Amino acid sequence: MKALILAAGFGTRLLPYTNITPKPLFTIDSQPLLDITIFKLIDAGFSSIIINTHHLNHEIELFLKNKSYPIPVSTKHEPIPLGTIGPIKNVSDFWDDSPFMVINSDILTDINLKKVYDFHISNSYPITLVIHDYPEFNNVSIDKDNFIAGFHDYQPDCSHLAFTGIQVISPIILDYIPPNQFSDTVDIYKNLLSKGLKIKAYIAKKNHYWKDIGSPKSYKDTIFEKMAPNAFKQAFTNYSSDKIEIIKLKGDGSDRIWSRLISDKKSLIMVDHDIKVNKGISEADSFVSIGKHLYSKNVAVPKIYLYDAFAGIAFLEDLGDINLQDLVLNSKNQEEIISYYRSVIDSFVKMFYLGAENFHPSFTFQTYKYTKEMILEKECKYFFDAFIGKYLGKNLNFKELEEDFNYIADKAIEYSIMGFMHRDLQSRNIMFKDDRFYFIDFQSGRLGPIQYDMASLLIDPYVKLQNNLQNLLKNYCYNCLLKYTAVDKDIFDKGFKYCSITRNLQILGAFGYLSKVKNKTYFENYIPYAFSTLKTAILKTEKNEVPYLKKVIEEL
Repeated sequence: MKALILAAGFGTRLLPYTNITPKPLFTIDSQPLLDITIFKLIDAGFSSIIINTHHLNHEIELFLKNKSYPIPVSTKHEPIPLGTIGPIKNVSDFWDDSPFMVINSDILTDINLKKVYDFHISNSYPITLVIHDYPEFNNVSIDKDNFIAGFHDYQPDCSHLAFTGIQVISPIILDYIPPNQFSDTVDIYKNLLSKGLKIKAYIAKKNHYWKDIGSPKSYKDTIFEKMAPNAFKQAFTNYSSDKIEIIKLKGDGSDRIWSRLISDKKSLIMVDHDIKVNKGISEADSFVSIGKHLYSKNVAVPKIYLYDAFAGIAFLEDLGDINLQDLVLNSKNQEEIISYYRSVIDSFVKMFYLGAENFHPSFTFQTYKYTKEMILEKECKYFFDAFIGKYLGKNLNFKELEEDFNYIADKAIEYSIMGFMHRDLQSRNIMFKDDRFYFIDFQSGRLGPIQYDMASLLIDPYVKLQNNLQNLLKNYCYNCLLKYTAVDKDIFDKGFKYCSITRNLQILGAFGYLSKVKNKTYFENYIPYAFSTLKTAILKTEKNEVPYLKKVIEEL
């Protein structure tokens, strides 16, 4: 029993994701679909497998090189694509005298391949196509005796079903396929029907599973259908429901899609970062790696139960809908607000200290550390381009500000007290559940100054803390830090001063970008406060520290 897996396609419906990853290597629950198909054929008793390749063939070759299967698995590269049936002829030297199976590489199914093969053996017809009811693709005509009557044309007195991409073929058919040229399955099979040859239909049972992952939507649907039930089983004991309700949650600044999944009175959160489109570490990779790292350190972050980093999807603990912003804005009691922040700072300093232990560069999708280069690019330049340029429409010369930006970056680095840095520690990223605060949106984490995260927390435009509260809480943070390590108060304060500026530049860059480019205009509501905070911080600098930036800010 031998089989051919068709894996040469360009995956055009999956662009741009197939620019770097061939469709057969798209993952389901972190396992490449090609790997799933190979093991399915092995479990069905096939003794040898060949895979035709063309698009990104080196990626498939590399994948197979690092695998060890119990049966031979080889490839046949097609320098020029040979279509959907040409590859069968192209591997003529692979076949023996027995019927063989051909299966598409972009399907996930539980159809029993051994039963399909045995069905073909039990009849005397040269081709068996596995057919099922799938309205989106129901274009194959089947007569009352379960023979194929036509393709892509309505045949009277026939049922109309879909081809699954699975077939068993007897070697005699090789004589009807032209060598070394592009050939389409439908054209060849129509020709066979016109010559009087019979093509048998194996009709899959109605309760089988089959999915084509040929489009982003069908791929994402498949990920959800296969992974969401498993996530619930991992999160909750005795889970047995087969119905999961999806409730889309309101997004914020990022393009990620958040959903609450509800089943059997239990809930999880699903986050979709989108399919991986570039080589290297992605945002989804960082979300998972940093989240699992922090959770292992007993830091207050949601538990990640299941994920597929390539698909960009993760299933995690549901922390509810109440965040620190809600608590602060709904409280008229200053002591209560202070108690909230003290609790947050207690947990945040623990995260800063413990999160840095064994923190690895492979966790980060941007930079491993908070560096001068990062400050200049992701904060200073971001502020200049997205806020001054795009949002305010001012045509200024960056070169004139460059010396001042360099000065601020140098000072922020010089006075840094380094540990794990969340990078977006603001009130909407701090959830409150069961009398405990949790940190979310940690995917941009890296090693960096505690003063940056403290500035993020205290100058947060979403809550607008009074200056006296900011000073009180800044000092509380310093005292908390002393429980873990010795820190010079002057260095802490100076680092906070300059990190407050760099953070404020980032905030305004983000608000400008989100308002003008992403059309999320509700962020404009927070710009006046953020700009006022920046202006105050800049004007408090020494007279000759950042003269041109001070002048620009005053004029703006």
